[in-house]
Amino acid sequence: MAMTNPYATLNQVKASARITDNVDDDLLELAIEAASREIDQACERVFYNAGTATRIYAAQDAYVTQIDDLISLEHLKSDPEGDGVYSITWSTSDYVLEPLNGIAGGIPQPYTRIRARDTYLFPMEEGEPLVEVRGVWGWSAVPTAIEQATVILASRIFKRNDSPLGVAGFGDLGVIRVGKLDPDVEALINAFRKPRMG
Repeated sequence: MAMTNPYATLNQVKASARITDNVDDDLLELAIEAASREIDQACERVFYNAGTATRIYAAQDAYVTQIDDLISLEHLKSDPEGDGVYSITWSTSDYVLEPLNGIAGGIPQPYTRIRARDTYLFPMEEGEPLVEVRGVWGWSAVPTAIEQATVILASRIFKRNDSPLGVAGFGDLGVIRVGKLDPDVEALINAFRKPRMG
């Protein structure tokens, strides 16, 4: 089975689970891909290079536009008339990409905001998407913490085949049930969750 944008390798998960044969490779790869997508959903972002595309946004205010994770920017345009024609092309001196230097909280990250500078301001019209951004989206490399979280979660998903009806086993206090997201996975991905803007 070919995996699509996995955050861990088959060998990493097999080493973690102490598996030395190839009998369950298809199930393990399925678990890795499922774990990768579950982490995407929990963090509300993807940690792979999503390729080059043009996307449109509504500015947060006249100075800042929140964007999806951006690896590199090809062009920035705006639609001051609100007619769907992005007629103003911004030069690199008209804006700053943030986080500055591609680092937030000590963690290398893609850009998530564009800040206007000098005399340029983002057009505003009641939430209308008046900003056009073309660039390479996503992350250029999977962060180590995301990789480790995927190994843990994929191992857990694979072992779930041995826990019918959500019962992980029996302990001194009775049945031990499978919980939601593993606390170690939660801790590893917490710094990468997309902040909610309110």
